[in-house]
Amino acid sequence: MRRVSALSDLPAASPEHLRMPDIGALRPAFSIHKPRILILYGSLRQVSYSRLLGHEARRLLEHLGAEVRMFDPTDLPLPDGAPVTHPKVQELRQLSEWSEGQVWVSPERHGAMTGIMKAQIDWIPLSIGAVRPTQGKTLAVMQVSGGSQSFNAVNAMRILGRWMRMITIPNQSSVAKAFQEFDADGRMKPSSYYDRVVDVCEELVKFTLLTRDASSYLTDRYSERKQDAEKLEQRVTLKSAV
Repeated sequence: MRRVSALSDLPAASPEHLRMPDIGALRPAFSIHKPRILILYGSLRQVSYSRLLGHEARRLLEHLGAEVRMFDPTDLPLPDGAPVTHPKVQELRQLSEWSEGQVWVSPERHGAMTGIMKAQIDWIPLSIGAVRPTQGKTLAVMQVSGGSQSFNAVNAMRILGRWMRMITIPNQSSVAKAFQEFDADGRMKPSSYYDRVVDVCEELVKFTLLTRDASSYLTDRYSERKQDAEKLEQRVTLKSAV
């Protein structure tokens, strides 16, 4: 592997901020507490298949050793329709901060995730000062459809997960004709759809265990190191001029 000092062919790079991968930082001691997973769902209907699917995920995740909490979006105001001190906004933000991984479950409506789902994500800030509340957390996406199988909602949520700087796992779940997939007690019937939900939950727990202790290193970026150094230099220069 070439040394970082050999930058003759990288004239645009700042050598003091360009770092070689640190194997030790990628393999820290594993935490022993249960993975903390937050589940968000995107429907307020009395019979909500996204909520029922979220509960199926919850049961599986708890079986796999995770500590799971679900957020009820009832009474959550529209983004910018209330101050951030609103109790439901504070509850959502605190749960997001608490979590190490998340599951987003939305119905598909008009070819996209629901407004209820999007509103929850919009209330979670990309940054609070120098802190990015969702950066480095794992994410699994699932959707339910009233008709044939579609992937519009999960694809849109993947874009949002990337925007929130989350580690979105490769697997996903899309349950078609969801009204046929749950029994009268609200439990999901055995099917290939259910098997995929199991796959997603297993994968989420594995990725969370694998990345949670190294998330700060995984999200340590050259551009941000360089930018932070430039801001520090500007502050020092300003103080010297006073």
